[in-house]
Amino acid sequence: MQSRAARSLLQWSQARLAKEAGVSTLTVRNFEAGVTKPVPATLVVIEQAFQRAGIEFIDDGGKVGVALNTKRP
Repeated sequence: MQSRAARSLLQWSQARLAKEAGVSTLTVRNFEAGVTKPVPATLVVIEQAFQRAGIEFIDDGGKVGVALNTKRP
């Protein structure tokens, strides 16, 4: 997951992502630093938080990234 890139598009801090996802800031910090690998349920809530904010995850033929959908309802 491209967490740092997504946060940058949204101008979110690690603390903001943690709040939106309902996890601790330490969880986000350790995940982004590669210190720990979160359990699947944690990854799901982080991804859902980003998606609610308009982030779209791209995986197109080996090209991965994120985009901010500014035309969402």
